[in-house]
Amino acid sequence: MTRSTRARLALAAPLAAMLLLGGCKGEPAPEVQETGIPDAIAQTGGKPAVPSPRKDDYGTPLKDRVATLGLLNKRNNLSQDVVMKPGETRRVGNVVLKLASCERSLPWEKPVEEGAFVQVFVEDRATAQEKLGWHKIFSGWLFKNSPALNVVQHPVYDVWVKSCAMSFPGEEESPEDAASAKSAAKASGKGRNAPAPAASASPAASASPAAAAAEEEPADEPD
Repeated sequence: MTRSTRARLALAAPLAAMLLLGGCKGEPAPEVQETGIPDAIAQTGGKPAVPSPRKDDYGTPLKDRVATLGLLNKRNNLSQDVVMKPGETRRVGNVVLKLASCERSLPWEKPVEEGAFVQVFVEDRATAQEKLGWHKIFSGWLFKNSPALNVVQHPVYDVWVKSCAMSFPGEEESPEDAASAKSAAKASGKGRNAPAPAASASPAASASPAAAAAEEEPADEPD
């Protein structure tokens, strides 16, 4: 290698580094996602009055139960799990979820069912002329195994119940352990329709009860 070639290479390296740094500086910073609860929703008071589906407060006390909700953004097909306790309010972007209660059928009851009383608020415009505002789009019970009984109807977002972790007398597992076990099983691929623990671009729409019902087709009869 000649002396002139070595000199050109020595000059090229710093120049390439400067161009690379310049390109990085020109990229826009990622948007920060809001997590604060809007005053308009926080001022509505505590958890809403919920008619209990069962007269007896049997098993784990309501305040210690753990519900896992699925949240789907239909625009970008991203879904994520939202783990909450009754009485909590959680904001994800321009969606606010309020969990008032969650229930699981007694061990000897059939059919087996899990449900949660949820309120869903979305920041959007009711009409093109209105300003952005928070609107309650759903308030009621959602059921894991009977999603058609109640559906969150919104063009962008879907919310459904994935589990209600609680225990009854004679069951050793605590609600926190049950929720952790279910999450671990899904992460290892043992759970059915296991989503990623964080928002992902997987075909999440198939995990949504509404989308799953739309994609069902009758099986071909055997010849």
